Amino acid sequence: MYERLKRRFQKFINVYHFIKAVLANIFYGFPSKKLKVIGVTGTDGKTTTSFLIYHILKEAGKKVSMTSSIYANIGGDEFSTGLHVTTPDVIYMQKLLKKAGDHNDEYFILETTSHALDQNRVAGIRFEIGVITNITSEHLDYHKTRENYVKAKAKLLLQSKKSVINRDDSSYELLFPILTNNNKEFVTYGLKNKTDYSIDLNRKLNLSLADFNNYNYLAAYTTTKLLGVQEEEILKALKTFKLPKGRIETVYDKEFKVIIDFAHTENSLRQVLKSIKRNTKGRLIHVFGAAGLRDHVKRPGMGGASGASADVTILTEEDYRTEDPEKICIEIAAGLETQKFEKVEKELLDKTSRKKYSVIINREGAIKRALEIATRGDVIVLTGKSHEKSLARGNREYPYNEEETVRILLDLIKA
Repeated sequence: MYERLKRRFQKFINVYHFIKAVLANIFYGFPSKKLKVIGVTGTDGKTTTSFLIYHILKEAGKKVSMTSSIYANIGGDEFSTGLHVTTPDVIYMQKLLKKAGDHNDEYFILETTSHALDQNRVAGIRFEIGVITNITSEHLDYHKTRENYVKAKAKLLLQSKKSVINRDDSSYELLFPILTNNNKEFVTYGLKNKTDYSIDLNRKLNLSLADFNNYNYLAAYTTTKLLGVQEEEILKALKTFKLPKGRIETVYDKEFKVIIDFAHTENSLRQVLKSIKRNTKGRLIHVFGAAGLRDHVKRPGMGGASGASADVTILTEEDYRTEDPEKICIEIAAGLETQKFEKVEKELLDKTSRKKYSVIINREGAIKRALEIATRGDVIVLTGKSHEKSLARGNREYPYNEEETVRILLDLIKA
C-alpha cells in the first residue's frame, strides 16, 4: 500500500516538474534553441567528462558555459547550484541557459542525473549531443530496478540529436535496442570492443591514465570530434587538462599524502582506490561512509570495494540525515568483513595496523585518527564529500569543507 502511494505521488511530482519546465521554457523564451547543449549523464565520471568537454571547447576558442555538481560557469562567472545538487532546479536551469545565450555562447555543457531526467526537470531542453559514461547499480531505492535506471538515463539520448555511448559498458546491451527502436543516431567509444571511436590516449598524450579516466577522456574526445573540433586541438587541450576540484585531489603531500575524492559508489570506489594503491609505497588508509536515506543495498559492496585495496578503513558519517549512522556503518562493514577485515576500537588502530577497520561516527574525529596513525609513505584517502560544502546531520545542513578540515586537524596534531 505504502509503495503504491509512493509511486503515485512520484508520478504527480514528475507531472508537476514537466508543467514547471514548460512554463520556465516559455518564460525564458526556450533558451536552449540558441545553444548547442551537450548533456552528460552516467553513474560515475559525469563531472570529469563534463569538465573535459568544457575544457576542450574552451581551448579550441569556442564560447561555452556549463553547469555541474561543483558549480555553474556562465560566461566566465561562477554560480552556486546549491547543496547536494547536480542538476539545478527547473527555473534556475532555464535562467542559466538564458544567461549563456545572452552571453552569445555557442555551447552549453549540462551535467544531469537520472532523477532529473525521470522527473522531467530537463524537459524542453534541446540537446545537440547526449553522453552516457557508464551505468552501474545505483539509486535503486528510487528506480527499483536496473532496467528502470537505464531507461531514465536513456531519456537523455531520446531527447538528443546524437548520442555518445560507452561500448564497453554493460549498459550498452540495454541502450542499443532503445536507440535503434527509436531511430536515434548514436556513436560508440571504448577500449576493448570494436567501436566508432577509439584512441590510445596514454600513448598519444604520454600519460598514464587509469582505466576509469581513460574512458572519461575518450567520451570527451568522441563528443568534441562530433562537434567538429580537430583532433590536434583536442589532444593539445587534453594535455593541459586538470581534474576538477575534489577528484583525486592531493590536499597534503609531505611525509604521507592525503587525497580527497567524490567516489560514492561501489564502482567508483573500486576504481579510485585501485588506481591510488598502485602508487602507494606504504599503507592505504581509507576514510568514508554512505549517505543516509539513500540506496542502502549498495553499502556492503562499498565496504567490499574499500577492503579490496585499503590496508586500514575507518567508517564514518556522510550525510546520514535522519538515518542512524551506526546502522549505516554496520551495513558497510559487512562488505569489509568479506575481505577478512577485523573490527577494532579506534584506540587500537596504530602505525602498523593492517586489515583492520574501526567505526568513528564523527567525520572530523575519523579524519583526525587517520592522520594520527599515518606514517611515512602512507596515503590517506577521504571519499564521499570532496567539494561539497555541508554535512547533512539530522534535518540540518552544517557547514563543512573537507580540505579545510584536513588542514585544521594537521595543525592541531602538529601543535
